[in-house]
Amino acid sequence: MAAVRAGKMAAKEKQILCVGLVCLDIINVVDKFPIEDTDTRCLSQRWQRGGNASNSCTVLSLLGVPCGFMGSLAPGRVSENLPNVTSEDFRKIDLSQYKWIHWEGRNASEQVAMIRQVELYNATVPAEQQITTSVEIEKTREELYQLFGHGDVVFVSKDIARHFGFNSASEAVKGLYNRVKPGAYLICAWAEKGADAMGPDGVFHSNAFPPEKLVDTLGAGDTFNAAVLVALYNDKSIQESLTFGCQIAGKKCGIQGYDGIV
Repeated sequence: MAAVRAGKMAAKEKQILCVGLVCLDIINVVDKFPIEDTDTRCLSQRWQRGGNASNSCTVLSLLGVPCGFMGSLAPGRVSENLPNVTSEDFRKIDLSQYKWIHWEGRNASEQVAMIRQVELYNATVPAEQQITTSVEIEKTREELYQLFGHGDVVFVSKDIARHFGFNSASEAVKGLYNRVKPGAYLICAWAEKGADAMGPDGVFHSNAFPPEKLVDTLGAGDTFNAAVLVALYNDKSIQESLTFGCQIAGKKCGIQGYDGIV
């Protein structure tokens, strides 16, 4: 079933809604990266909630932004083949609660229909009440590429950039910018190389902020996305937002999970 879970919400403050996946991550800790076709002793194991949209909501909440999650929830810890949110599911929510809606690219055709619902809503309200939209294109699946043309902010992964033949974030945002809608920002993070963005006002770059000791990179990309959204939600510039995203992602890589990110 599709459901919306709200995070902490200040009085009358509009939320960021993340639409996408929640899942169970099972993390095995070993003393070194396993060699293919060999057995490796597991030093410890932990289970934690995962999924791009879910992880981003965790970070949004920790950074003090009111947020909600919309996705399929299982009745227990383990479940199989949970359905993606549909445009019909999305039609049931009260859009007036939200200042920003972010989609993790999954069932793209349905998600495009959801974004169009937001566009129709925006046409009926004053500018200050309109919803900003963003999308994340992470997986190299042809269906997802239609999302480039939708969203005021488009996050594209390093895997996507390489798939299209680009070898840096700077190359990627310049080479793929013609796919986004007029006036949108295209953002690409490149791990230890930092991140780049391109918009109607030019190209921007932030260096990475690596931790003293690398501990846990799982969810670092989701952390980066969420931190950028937090900054933009708070009316920071694209340069400030890019830098803040790299700072928080770097901090996350130095801790296990998300506790202690702020």
